[in-house]
Amino acid sequence: MARRAAAPGKRGDDATKDSAARRRAAAVLAAVRAIPRGRVATYGDVAKAAGLPGRARLVGRVLREVSGPVAAIVPWHRVVGAGGVLSVGRFAPHAALTQRMRLEREGVRFTRGGRVDLAGRRAIPRRQKREIHP
Repeated sequence: MARRAAAPGKRGDDATKDSAARRRAAAVLAAVRAIPRGRVATYGDVAKAAGLPGRARLVGRVLREVSGPVAAIVPWHRVVGAGGVLSVGRFAPHAALTQRMRLEREGVRFTRGGRVDLAGRRAIPRRQKREIHP
């Protein structure tokens, strides 16, 4: 079977996709950094603030992939699942303990079921000026 030649500009399309992915990741990280100390936001809240409504899973993926010096300045522990669940525990149980300890140090209270009490601690990060299209 004959192979089709790559479409013209294919390499440019990949660069455009990479650029868009970097912009989305930067928007997510900026929204997370905007969550004040002692407050939390859900993955959905962060997605909306980043101009990516409905992309809560993308927020989780971006936070999981953060490393190096950027990880030191991103307060990932302030992002929780819907209903106050420490959903990071599904991927790394030790991270859920770290997350809980960090939040408790900031004054965040937990329910008896181990969820964050969102009633008084939920912060909705400000929405960015424009939406970033996937």
